[in-house]
Amino acid sequence: MSLLFLGLGRMGAPMASRLGRTDLYLYDPAPATAELASALGAQLVDDLRSLPIDLETVILMLPTSAVVESVTIGSNGLFTRLRPGSLVIDMSSSIPASTRRLAEAAKRQGIDFVDAPVSGGIAKAKTGELAVMAGGTVEAVARARAVIDPMSAAFIHVGPSGAGHAAKALNNLLSATNIAAMSEALVAATAWGIDPAVMVDVVNASTGRSQASEVKFPQQVLTGHFDSGFALELMVKDIGIALDVVDAAGIPASVLHSAADVTTTAFDELGKGRELDHTQVAAWYENAGEVSFRPIHQQQKKDHHHD
Repeated sequence: MSLLFLGLGRMGAPMASRLGRTDLYLYDPAPATAELASALGAQLVDDLRSLPIDLETVILMLPTSAVVESVTIGSNGLFTRLRPGSLVIDMSSSIPASTRRLAEAAKRQGIDFVDAPVSGGIAKAKTGELAVMAGGTVEAVARARAVIDPMSAAFIHVGPSGAGHAAKALNNLLSATNIAAMSEALVAATAWGIDPAVMVDVVNASTGRSQASEVKFPQQVLTGHFDSGFALELMVKDIGIALDVVDAAGIPASVLHSAADVTTTAFDELGKGRELDHTQVAAWYENAGEVSFRPIHQQQKKDHHHD
């Protein structure tokens, strides 16, 4: 039984490349899809109204819930064209409430629907080491895991339908919070004459460390590269989803709201460009604090060069 992968962008293409299947079909309007299909030995689907006869599983890696809904429901949607017993896995970063509605719609057609968003970015997608957080019934998630395994190093069944997307959004909000908090600490450290690189070393040897301090700041911020591969625009989208999840729980969350506000403000003031990397929130802090997060020896070398 064959598998169809929809959405072959910066994340979807390397994810599909990890599957290693001979029964793989690809669908994406982008011209590069044909080249990818040739490289993988996969077949192209030109029209979702004409699906392979033996299709059993569909993976979605699409930009928004609205797009996911557009390809799954309605008279021409996948749910009306797939056979009962099929499996649809949404690995996009979608809205949990929408996911729950889609799972119910799929169930009425006898189709299993699993939300299985990922964390790890393009680098982990290429190596097949993504973290997957799945939502759905035990049986459906077990089916999904068998398909997803080549793409992932960690797979966690977090709860019922929508729980995977809720967990992903909350994780990204926490990630944004860590970047903001680390940036504020670095601004204060520089005011006290502490080399930004030394402060990062201090944090990473101590209890304040996080993935932001251990990976993003050494690789993206201290170097000034800001090219992690995850767009700030997408981070802002995920933060919006996460705040809805938080607010629906009716809990006080002033820290998370503050981090979300800062991230959104940075996106607005940096120009809202699609090319902005999410680590450039740190650059916004540099501008606001009139400091540089480059290591002092790099700054001295640059100043000497200008002399």
